[in-house]
Amino acid sequence: MLETFTYLLPPFTICLLMVGILSYFGNHILARGIIFIDISLAQIAALGSMIGILIGFGAESTGTAIFSFAFAIVIVSLFPLLNFEKEGIPEEAIIGFAYGLSLALALILAEYIPGGSNFIKKTLTGNILWVTWSEILVSFLLFFGVGIVHVFFGKRFIKMSTGQIDGWSKSKQMTINLLFFVTFAIVIVKTVAIGGIFVIFTFLIAPASIAAFFANSWKWKILISWIAGFVGSVLGIIVSYYLDMPNGPAIVCTLGLLLIVTWICKKLFFRSA
Repeated sequence: MLETFTYLLPPFTICLLMVGILSYFGNHILARGIIFIDISLAQIAALGSMIGILIGFGAESTGTAIFSFAFAIVIVSLFPLLNFEKEGIPEEAIIGFAYGLSLALALILAEYIPGGSNFIKKTLTGNILWVTWSEILVSFLLFFGVGIVHVFFGKRFIKMSTGQIDGWSKSKQMTINLLFFVTFAIVIVKTVAIGGIFVIFTFLIAPASIAAFFANSWKWKILISWIAGFVGSVLGIIVSYYLDMPNGPAIVCTLGLLLIVTWICKKLFFRSA
Protein backbone atom coordinates (compact mmCIF):
# COMPACT_ATOMS: atom_id res chain seq x y z
CA MET A 1 0.00 0.00 0.00
CA LEU A 2 2.79 2.40 0.96
CA GLU A 3 4.71 1.50 -2.19
CA THR A 4 1.64 2.24 -4.33
CA PHE A 5 1.10 5.58 -2.59
CA THR A 6 4.76 6.52 -3.12
CA TYR A 7 4.49 5.65 -6.81
CA LEU A 8 1.28 7.63 -7.28
CA LEU A 9 2.31 10.64 -5.20
CA PRO A 10 4.00 12.51 -8.12
CA PRO A 11 0.92 12.13 -10.40
CA PHE A 12 -1.36 13.25 -7.54
CA THR A 13 0.88 16.27 -6.91
CA ILE A 14 1.06 17.41 -10.53
CA CYS A 15 -2.71 16.98 -10.86
CA LEU A 16 -3.19 19.21 -7.82
CA LEU A 17 -0.96 21.87 -9.40
CA MET A 18 -2.49 21.62 -12.87
CA VAL A 19 -6.07 21.58 -11.63
CA GLY A 20 -5.32 24.58 -9.42
CA ILE A 21 -4.15 26.79 -12.28
CA LEU A 22 -6.28 25.36 -15.10
CA SER A 23 -9.63 25.39 -13.29
CA TYR A 24 -8.98 29.05 -12.44
CA PHE A 25 -8.42 29.81 -16.13
CA GLY A 26 -11.40 27.62 -16.97
CA ASN A 27 -13.74 29.95 -15.10
CA HIS A 28 -12.46 32.82 -17.21
CA ILE A 29 -12.84 30.82 -20.42
CA LEU A 30 -16.46 29.92 -19.59
CA ALA A 31 -17.24 33.55 -18.73
CA ARG A 32 -15.74 34.71 -22.05
CA GLY A 33 -17.61 32.04 -24.01
CA ILE A 34 -14.52 30.94 -25.96
CA ILE A 35 -14.65 27.29 -24.96
CA PHE A 36 -12.35 25.83 -27.58
CA ILE A 37 -9.49 28.30 -27.30
CA ASP A 38 -7.71 25.97 -24.87
CA ILE A 39 -7.74 22.89 -27.11
CA SER A 40 -6.82 25.07 -30.09
CA LEU A 41 -3.91 26.66 -28.25
CA ALA A 42 -2.76 23.27 -27.00
CA GLN A 43 -2.68 21.90 -30.54
CA ILE A 44 -0.78 24.96 -31.77
CA ALA A 45 1.80 24.43 -29.00
CA ALA A 46 2.15 20.78 -30.05
CA LEU A 47 2.68 21.91 -33.64
CA GLY A 48 5.48 24.21 -32.47
CA SER A 49 7.12 21.25 -30.71
CA MET A 50 6.96 19.17 -33.90
CA ILE A 51 8.64 21.94 -35.91
CA GLY A 52 11.38 22.11 -33.28
CA ILE A 53 11.93 18.35 -33.64
CA LEU A 54 12.03 18.63 -37.43
CA ILE A 55 14.72 21.31 -37.19
CA GLY A 56 16.83 18.92 -35.15
CA PHE A 57 16.07 19.47 -31.47
CA GLY A 58 15.29 16.53 -29.20
CA ALA A 59 11.68 15.86 -28.22
CA GLU A 60 12.35 16.83 -24.58
CA SER A 61 14.96 19.52 -25.28
CA THR A 62 14.91 23.18 -24.33
CA GLY A 63 14.96 24.14 -28.02
CA THR A 64 11.75 22.24 -28.71
CA ALA A 65 10.12 23.80 -25.64
CA ILE A 66 11.11 27.27 -26.87
CA PHE A 67 9.51 26.59 -30.27
CA SER A 68 6.35 25.40 -28.53
CA PHE A 69 6.19 28.51 -26.32
CA ALA A 70 6.95 30.80 -29.25
CA PHE A 71 4.21 29.37 -31.45
CA ALA A 72 1.63 29.52 -28.69
CA ILE A 73 2.46 33.04 -27.58
CA VAL A 74 2.59 34.47 -31.12
CA ILE A 75 -0.74 32.93 -32.06
CA VAL A 76 -2.44 33.83 -28.79
CA SER A 77 -1.19 37.40 -29.17
CA LEU A 78 -3.12 37.59 -32.43
CA PHE A 79 -6.44 36.44 -30.94
CA PRO A 80 -7.27 39.80 -29.28
CA LEU A 81 -6.56 41.51 -32.61
CA LEU A 82 -8.76 39.22 -34.69
CA ASN A 83 -12.29 40.54 -34.82
CA PHE A 84 -14.47 39.33 -37.66
CA GLU A 85 -17.83 39.81 -35.91
CA LYS A 86 -18.65 42.72 -38.23
CA GLU A 87 -18.36 40.24 -41.10
CA GLY A 88 -20.66 37.83 -39.30
CA ILE A 89 -17.91 35.41 -38.24
CA PRO A 90 -17.91 34.67 -34.46
CA GLU A 91 -14.63 34.42 -32.56
CA GLU A 92 -15.28 30.75 -31.76
CA ALA A 93 -15.28 29.95 -35.49
CA ILE A 94 -11.79 31.44 -35.89
CA ILE A 95 -10.57 29.48 -32.86
CA GLY A 96 -12.04 26.26 -34.23
CA PHE A 97 -10.43 26.84 -37.61
CA ALA A 98 -7.06 27.46 -35.93
CA TYR A 99 -7.39 24.10 -34.17
CA GLY A 100 -8.30 22.24 -37.36
CA LEU A 101 -5.49 23.86 -39.34
CA SER A 102 -2.82 23.20 -36.68
CA LEU A 103 -3.97 19.58 -36.31
CA ALA A 104 -3.85 19.04 -40.07
CA LEU A 105 -0.33 20.50 -40.23
CA ALA A 106 0.75 18.32 -37.30
CA LEU A 107 -0.53 15.19 -39.05
CA ILE A 108 1.40 16.15 -42.18
CA LEU A 109 4.62 16.81 -40.25
CA ALA A 110 4.25 13.53 -38.36
CA GLU A 111 5.08 11.72 -41.60
CA TYR A 112 8.55 13.30 -41.57
CA ILE A 113 9.37 12.65 -37.91
CA PRO A 114 10.60 9.24 -36.68
CA GLY A 115 7.89 7.98 -34.37
CA GLY A 116 5.66 10.87 -35.41
CA SER A 117 2.43 8.97 -34.83
CA ASN A 118 3.53 8.15 -31.27
CA PHE A 119 4.33 11.81 -30.70
CA ILE A 120 0.84 12.78 -31.89
CA LYS A 121 -0.67 10.23 -29.49
CA LYS A 122 1.43 11.57 -26.61
CA THR A 123 0.32 15.15 -27.27
CA LEU A 124 -3.29 13.99 -27.13
CA THR A 125 -3.22 11.73 -24.07
CA GLY A 126 -0.04 12.68 -22.17
CA ASN A 127 1.49 10.45 -19.52
CA ILE A 128 0.91 11.84 -16.06
CA LEU A 129 1.93 8.59 -14.35
CA TRP A 130 5.56 9.09 -15.39
CA VAL A 131 5.95 12.70 -14.28
CA THR A 132 9.16 13.37 -12.31
CA TRP A 133 9.70 15.51 -9.24
CA SER A 134 11.96 17.83 -11.25
CA GLU A 135 9.11 18.43 -13.73
CA ILE A 136 6.79 19.07 -10.80
CA LEU A 137 9.19 21.65 -9.33
CA VAL A 138 9.56 23.48 -12.66
CA SER A 139 5.76 23.46 -13.09
CA PHE A 140 5.25 24.83 -9.58
CA LEU A 141 7.69 27.70 -10.15
CA LEU A 142 6.10 28.52 -13.51
CA PHE A 143 2.55 28.43 -12.14
CA PHE A 144 3.62 30.48 -9.13
CA GLY A 145 4.96 33.18 -11.44
CA VAL A 146 1.73 33.21 -13.44
CA GLY A 147 -0.22 33.30 -10.18
CA ILE A 148 1.64 36.41 -9.04
CA VAL A 149 0.64 38.19 -12.25
CA HIS A 150 -3.00 37.24 -11.68
CA VAL A 151 -2.91 38.38 -8.06
CA PHE A 152 -1.96 41.88 -9.23
CA PHE A 153 -4.24 41.99 -12.29
CA GLY A 154 -6.95 39.56 -11.17
CA LYS A 155 -9.75 42.11 -10.73
CA ARG A 156 -9.07 43.59 -14.15
CA PHE A 157 -8.99 40.13 -15.73
CA ILE A 158 -12.37 39.33 -14.16
CA LYS A 159 -13.84 42.61 -15.42
CA MET A 160 -12.53 41.82 -18.89
CA SER A 161 -13.96 38.29 -18.81
CA THR A 162 -17.37 39.46 -17.58
CA GLY A 163 -17.60 42.46 -19.91
CA GLN A 164 -17.45 45.11 -17.14
CA ILE A 165 -15.19 47.40 -19.14
CA ASP A 166 -17.25 50.59 -19.43
CA GLY A 167 -14.91 53.54 -19.68
CA TRP A 168 -11.90 51.42 -20.66
CA SER A 169 -9.90 52.64 -23.63
CA LYS A 170 -9.21 50.30 -26.54
CA SER A 171 -5.52 50.25 -25.67
CA LYS A 172 -6.25 49.24 -22.07
CA GLN A 173 -8.59 46.46 -23.21
CA MET A 174 -5.98 45.11 -25.63
CA THR A 175 -3.19 45.30 -23.02
CA ILE A 176 -5.17 43.46 -20.33
CA ASN A 177 -6.42 40.91 -22.87
CA LEU A 178 -2.92 40.32 -24.19
CA LEU A 179 -1.46 39.85 -20.70
CA PHE A 180 -4.23 37.38 -19.86
CA PHE A 181 -3.74 35.32 -23.02
CA VAL A 182 0.06 35.28 -22.78
CA THR A 183 -0.07 33.88 -19.23
CA PHE A 184 -2.73 31.43 -20.39
CA ALA A 185 -0.50 30.30 -23.26
CA ILE A 186 2.45 29.74 -20.92
CA VAL A 187 0.34 27.50 -18.69
CA ILE A 188 -1.16 25.59 -21.61
CA VAL A 189 2.22 24.84 -23.19
CA LYS A 190 3.64 23.48 -19.93
CA THR A 191 0.62 21.43 -18.93
CA VAL A 192 0.05 19.90 -22.37
CA ALA A 193 3.59 18.52 -22.31
CA ILE A 194 2.63 16.59 -19.17
CA GLY A 195 -1.08 15.84 -19.39
CA GLY A 196 -1.87 15.92 -23.09
CA ILE A 197 -4.43 17.98 -24.99
CA PHE A 198 -7.59 16.10 -23.95
CA VAL A 199 -6.72 16.06 -20.23
CA ILE A 200 -5.87 19.77 -20.22
CA PHE A 201 -9.09 20.64 -22.06
CA THR A 202 -11.03 18.60 -19.48
CA PHE A 203 -9.19 20.22 -16.54
CA LEU A 204 -10.15 23.63 -17.90
CA ILE A 205 -13.81 23.00 -18.69
CA ALA A 206 -15.19 20.19 -16.48
CA PRO A 207 -14.33 21.56 -12.99
CA ALA A 208 -15.39 25.10 -13.95
CA SER A 209 -18.68 23.74 -15.34
CA ILE A 210 -19.34 21.83 -12.12
CA ALA A 211 -18.65 25.00 -10.13
CA ALA A 212 -21.07 26.95 -12.34
CA PHE A 213 -23.88 24.58 -11.28
CA PHE A 214 -23.63 25.65 -7.65
CA ALA A 215 -21.94 29.05 -7.35
CA ASN A 216 -22.19 32.59 -8.66
CA SER A 217 -19.28 34.34 -6.94
CA TRP A 218 -15.79 33.93 -8.35
CA LYS A 219 -14.32 32.82 -5.03
CA TRP A 220 -16.79 29.94 -4.68
CA LYS A 221 -16.49 28.99 -8.34
CA ILE A 222 -12.72 28.71 -8.04
CA LEU A 223 -12.89 26.75 -4.78
CA ILE A 224 -15.49 24.27 -6.06
CA SER A 225 -13.66 23.80 -9.36
CA TRP A 226 -10.41 23.09 -7.47
CA ILE A 227 -12.08 20.43 -5.34
CA ALA A 228 -13.97 18.83 -8.23
CA GLY A 229 -10.92 18.80 -10.49
CA PHE A 230 -8.62 17.25 -7.91
CA VAL A 231 -11.13 14.60 -6.83
CA GLY A 232 -11.88 13.65 -10.43
CA SER A 233 -8.23 13.49 -11.48
CA VAL A 234 -7.17 11.45 -8.43
CA LEU A 235 -9.98 8.96 -9.03
CA GLY A 236 -8.97 8.77 -12.68
CA ILE A 237 -5.34 8.02 -11.79
CA ILE A 238 -6.39 5.32 -9.30
CA VAL A 239 -8.70 3.71 -11.87
CA SER A 240 -6.02 3.81 -14.58
CA TYR A 241 -3.43 2.31 -12.22
CA TYR A 242 -5.49 -0.60 -10.90
CA LEU A 243 -7.26 -1.41 -14.18
CA ASP A 244 -4.10 -0.90 -16.26
CA MET A 245 -5.75 1.74 -18.45
CA PRO A 246 -4.19 4.79 -20.19
CA ASN A 247 -4.14 7.51 -17.54
CA GLY A 248 -5.22 10.39 -19.79
CA PRO A 249 -8.46 8.84 -21.09
CA ALA A 250 -9.22 7.51 -17.59
CA ILE A 251 -8.97 11.00 -16.09
CA VAL A 252 -11.09 12.51 -18.88
CA CYS A 253 -13.80 9.86 -18.45
CA THR A 254 -13.80 10.18 -14.66
CA LEU A 255 -14.18 13.95 -14.77
CA GLY A 256 -16.83 13.61 -17.48
CA LEU A 257 -18.77 11.18 -15.28
CA LEU A 258 -18.38 13.51 -12.30
CA LEU A 259 -19.76 16.37 -14.41
CA ILE A 260 -22.81 14.30 -15.38
CA VAL A 261 -23.44 13.12 -11.81
CA THR A 262 -23.23 16.65 -10.38
CA TRP A 263 -25.57 17.93 -13.10
CA ILE A 264 -28.11 15.22 -12.17
CA CYS A 265 -27.74 16.10 -8.48
CA LYS A 266 -28.27 19.76 -9.32
CA LYS A 267 -31.50 18.93 -11.16
CA LEU A 268 -32.80 16.58 -8.46
CA PHE A 269 -31.82 18.30 -5.24
CA PHE A 270 -31.12 21.95 -6.05
CA ARG A 271 -34.00 22.90 -8.34
CA SER A 272 -34.65 26.17 -6.57
CA ALA A 273 -30.98 27.17 -6.49
